[in-house]
Amino acid sequence: MIFNSAMNVEDIFRRSGAVLEGHFLLTSGLHSPVYWEKFRVLQHPCYTEQLCQLISRNFSRSNIEIVAGPTTGGIILAHEVGRQLDVRSLFAEKEGEKRVFKRGFGVKRGERVLVVDDILTTGKSVREVLDLVNEQGGIVAGVGVLVDRSEQEHNFDAPLFSCLRSVTITYNPQDCPLCAAGIPIIKPGSSDQPTK
Repeated sequence: MIFNSAMNVEDIFRRSGAVLEGHFLLTSGLHSPVYWEKFRVLQHPCYTEQLCQLISRNFSRSNIEIVAGPTTGGIILAHEVGRQLDVRSLFAEKEGEKRVFKRGFGVKRGERVLVVDDILTTGKSVREVLDLVNEQGGIVAGVGVLVDRSEQEHNFDAPLFSCLRSVTITYNPQDCPLCAAGIPIIKPGSSDQPTK
């Protein structure tokens, strides 16, 4: 069964317990009262397949030759979307302030690349992969994400597709009302314990 509406996509996240509420420190450094814990969805192969099918169907006529994603969630997504499109998949690892292809991965000049990621907030990890693809002479044919939670639109100079668009408020740490209220902050993906 294919989930092809925003309501059904959100249902997948909610049924998986992936939509968390509280006070969260995001990877971007921003704070938010809502956190999308994608790994609670990605642990279910059937949900991952269904969500990736939305991305692969959207780009099925874009002559994609490679699907690339940033570590860590992007590894799973790149693999599954690549499998569905019957093309290579690779992932970009963090090295200092940028992303690099290791393990013999690379993009040849002129290859058409679909960049995938799990949750889009600031777009930093997507841009790092885009920069890497461009550096190697690839052509970015599109960007696909599970959830676009960003408050502002992104211009990636390529078509953007999200399985779900759900604007979620974020705060700069110095302006965070949750901090001002003394609510303990949680850094998901680590110990999930409040930090000081």
